Amino acid sequence: MSAVSVSESDVRPILADAVDVARRALLELEPSAVGAHLGVIAEDESAATHRFEATLPGYRGWQWAVVVAAAPDAEHATVSESALLPGPDALVAPDFVPWEQRIRPGDLAPGDLLAPAVDDPRLVPGYIATGDPVVDEVAFEVGLGRAKVMSRQGREEAARRWYTEWGPESDMARAAPSTCGSCGFYLPLAGSMRTAFGVCGNAMGADGRVVHTSYGCGAHSDTVLPGGGGSPLYEAYDDAAVEVVTMEPSSIEPSSGADEHDAAAPAGAAVSVDEGRSDPDESQTPSSPPR
Repeated sequence: MSAVSVSESDVRPILADAVDVARRALLELEPSAVGAHLGVIAEDESAATHRFEATLPGYRGWQWAVVVAAAPDAEHATVSESALLPGPDALVAPDFVPWEQRIRPGDLAPGDLLAPAVDDPRLVPGYIATGDPVVDEVAFEVGLGRAKVMSRQGREEAARRWYTEWGPESDMARAAPSTCGSCGFYLPLAGSMRTAFGVCGNAMGADGRVVHTSYGCGAHSDTVLPGGGGSPLYEAYDDAAVEVVTMEPSSIEPSSGADEHDAAAPAGAAVSVDEGRSDPDESQTPSSPPR
């Protein structure tokens, strides 16, 4: 069953009992695609909707909906309409997105042309005061300046993007010894963005990217290498050192002299391999004669 059965208690009995009527109406349309009955819900006092599992290939989770109706004085219910509808866990197509909204950062390739929207809120005419002192001053000196400049909204949106990816909350910045604002590779932006953002000029850092003054990485211009030889985190390993291994007594093999002594010893006598160690069975076997 593709959905949980749902039946409302306030459905009139004449409508709730019209399961077979609703199923027959569906079987006339799709004789082999009607599954189990999933429940009935009331639409109003005179109508209710019966739902059945749809077993059509490619329609996982979809449901048949059949609306049955009965007037207050009716003796039986009749079918008003039927439809195939997606259930709670149905496989459905994604919402339609207009083509001009499908482009994402990074999609632009060499040769592509992407025009801004007609009323793009990120841009304003160049003769309008932008709030950026540097831009406004230049525009005033030359007359109109550029045809379009970034609006305050456009600058704020850009600042939020840069701050999120290249700001003090990133993993790289958290582990950095210092910040970009004090780095010799930091190139501040002009205008109102100057106090908060700049471009990294270190090829080994965030080269060419706009970073926040509080961003940072391990390639800061004031980074000092740790002193001393070898790694500062680990002791040097000497592969020429002697390694002392303790061996169990049972693993020591008797020498050739011991073999000769064993051959000369009388039958039934225990042989002492290590000084100071008695044979495990010395309580039952006489000890070796003194040498």
